[in-house]
Amino acid sequence: MKFSTFNTNSIRARLPIIVDWIDREQPDILCLQETKVQDRDFPVGPFNEAGYHALYRGQKAYNGVAIISKLPIEKPQLNLYNGNKEDARFMSSRIGDIPVINVYVPQGFAVGTEKFEYKLRWFKDLLLYIKDTYDPGKPLLLTGDFNVVLEDLDVYDPDKFRGGICFHPDEQAIMKEFFEWGFVDIFRKHQPDGSHYTFWDYRIPNGFKRNMGWR
Repeated sequence: MKFSTFNTNSIRARLPIIVDWIDREQPDILCLQETKVQDRDFPVGPFNEAGYHALYRGQKAYNGVAIISKLPIEKPQLNLYNGNKEDARFMSSRIGDIPVINVYVPQGFAVGTEKFEYKLRWFKDLLLYIKDTYDPGKPLLLTGDFNVVLEDLDVYDPDKFRGGICFHPDEQAIMKEFFEWGFVDIFRKHQPDGSHYTFWDYRIPNGFKRNMGWR
């Protein structure tokens, strides 16, 4: 199966790009983050017309996650906690024989703030949920936007950002617990070299062309 993931930073703004891409690449499963749209306004029609099922949970202007799949999406769970008031950051389902979890982890704002502590708690709660729900000896796809740089080769200037938000030892330590449980960084397994990024800060002049990115 072909799996893909993409932080949309507003699905309505990126919809033509996404629809064109799935028509060209034909992924079996596409996980989306930061859809930034309420459920009643999610553009499900174009995905259905392209032959895909859609599971989505959003909120106005912030967060939001979705799973787009060629196969039916079964056993959906839309909350990490027991309640509907939490931010739209998590969803799990089963697609075929594979459980799929899609997350948008809190960014954390700045080290030492309450938002940073919330990020660490959220990560720990996600790991507890996984340990309580799944078997590390069986297939499980965990994907999304984790807002954590794991290694020096995952950022264009590690010395500049080391110890800051998204590149802090506390964040990295929690991520390592996911690998200790049984997860594998699939991208790094197949791309062991650096300079492969998924985020380029628009505030850096020509940052994309200069490949000044993060993963």
